[in-house]
Amino acid sequence: MGAYILKRLLLVIPTLLGILVINFALIQFVPGGPIEQILSQIEDETASATDRISGGGDAGIASGGDGGYKGAQGLPPDFIADLEKQFGFDKPAYQRFGEMVWNYLRFDFGQSYFRSISVIDLILEKMPVSISLGLWSTLIAYAVSIPLGIRKAVKDGTGFDTWTSGIIIVAYAIPSFLFAILLIVLFAGGSYWQIFPLRGLTSSDASSYTLIGQVADYFWHIALPTLALTIGSFATLTLLTKNSFLDEIRKQYVMTARAKGLKESRVLYGHVFRNAMLIIVAGIPGILVSVLFGASLIIEVIFSLDGLGRLAFEAALNRDYPVYFGTLYIFGLLGLILGIISDLMYVWVDPRIDFESRNT
Repeated sequence: MGAYILKRLLLVIPTLLGILVINFALIQFVPGGPIEQILSQIEDETASATDRISGGGDAGIASGGDGGYKGAQGLPPDFIADLEKQFGFDKPAYQRFGEMVWNYLRFDFGQSYFRSISVIDLILEKMPVSISLGLWSTLIAYAVSIPLGIRKAVKDGTGFDTWTSGIIIVAYAIPSFLFAILLIVLFAGGSYWQIFPLRGLTSSDASSYTLIGQVADYFWHIALPTLALTIGSFATLTLLTKNSFLDEIRKQYVMTARAKGLKESRVLYGHVFRNAMLIIVAGIPGILVSVLFGASLIIEVIFSLDGLGRLAFEAALNRDYPVYFGTLYIFGLLGLILGIISDLMYVWVDPRIDFESRNT
């Protein structure tokens, strides 16, 4: 197993490099880089200042006495060259990419273009929100889906199996953002009840609460976002658990255990559970990655939560390349590591699996 883990770890480097190469190449063709963003902002501010001065009726001040307002004539080339040097765009693309990769190998992500903070500090600042959403959503999904899936397998074909399948399929069909808006309308003061807060992870005065009060305040704030993020997760996990249990229940060793007079609970949880849970347990890392870095973006925006998904989205919009590539690198690295952990969990759940014996 050690050789397999070493091979997977070595594959992390070229995989991350490929991700960075593709995204860096695409960025070169996207119009409106950070310099253009700054120039556009300066020109907008200059135009606004011109309008205010002209509106004051003093044309001499507006024109500077030489027939035209300086700001409206464009920015000096030297100023633009200084901006390019400041952001590193005075160097060829291949050189900038090489420096970025070398820095990222040392986990030096630089500073944000538009915020006075390092990228790593910015990521650590936003991490608690994403971890909270991903962790609680995953725990709730598994806590509900596994017992429900087992019960559906035992009651296969009954009325319980039918109406629970209908409920989870309807829940799966509801988009998370639409359900989030519905929760806000119903329970966050939208039109009906003001039970839960609308934004943030904690109250503004949470530091003055007792420890129990801070914990209660945290769960009070995270309740609606977590529910909105989890609503579509039950169907896949529940049906996967049910089908896994059905496959195992029909095997010979289960019939033998029952013939020996073992209780049904002992048969299900002492013999069937471990084999049936192989796929479900091993899929935890993948589900966690998808929740942390995918679905949470819309939920973070709707509930005004400042997490990693929203950070990466805003960085892409603002052309804040250090933040964008820094979060992309972190996301990719975590995803690859969790993929390795997923394989290790397969072996832990079922020691019969041996990745090193594969020819691929």
